[in-house]
Amino acid sequence: MNKIAIIIPSRLDAQRFPNKPLKLINNKEMILHVYDAAIKSNSGEVYVATPDNKIIDIVKNFGGKAFKTSSVHQTGTDRIFEVFEKVLNKEPDIIVNLQGDMPNIDPKAISHLVKYMDKKECDISTLASSFNTKEEMNNTNVVKVAVKENLKENTFLKAVDFFRDNSNTKYNLYHHIGIYAFTSKALIRYVSLKRSKLELERKLEQLRALENDMKIHVGLINSVPLSVDTEEDLKEIKKLMEKNENN
Repeated sequence: MNKIAIIIPSRLDAQRFPNKPLKLINNKEMILHVYDAAIKSNSGEVYVATPDNKIIDIVKNFGGKAFKTSSVHQTGTDRIFEVFEKVLNKEPDIIVNLQGDMPNIDPKAISHLVKYMDKKECDISTLASSFNTKEEMNNTNVVKVAVKENLKENTFLKAVDFFRDNSNTKYNLYHHIGIYAFTSKALIRYVSLKRSKLELERKLEQLRALENDMKIHVGLINSVPLSVDTEEDLKEIKKLMEKNENN
């Protein structure tokens, strides 16, 4: 088995936007755009973890690998752990949690993250980009990651905090991108921990790792994949991806 597994957690009953993995963009379901990007990254085996048979059927008809998981998981990380444990027998050394609602993620961003994990310098790594506008920085739907120094291309720094509101901070802020790479040891430890105070308050599961002294490193990328959380997000991503396809 490949030592790297990219697992995409996906479900139909998201509170803010039900059935979004099946929404069509350029005549292809959103979940398949994400799966395709993971395949094109050439970083490892790709799997979808889902409690929904509709998603499994679509992925398998596409030629992909999808596995049914419990419907009671509290987080996406719990869902990918089920596949890591029960399907992959805890064999992969690096596990990438790739969110299923980023249909325009650059495959190079995925491979960039995986290559950094080979250096074995942290428990978890993730990605961020610079803010394009002040509105983006102030948008509470955009998760921010704070680091002590300026992020530069091809470098990773230790993340010190994550939040949604643009609170006053002495640190440098970047637009956090919802993809995480875990070492197998870190993933096993993470799911054994209780949900933390800040994780529940801010609804950001990466805070469980920080509050338990796990080391998260963040790297800078130029592109900003749009996370689709609302119908408006879907309209925006459709325009963007249709434009790119026609160019």
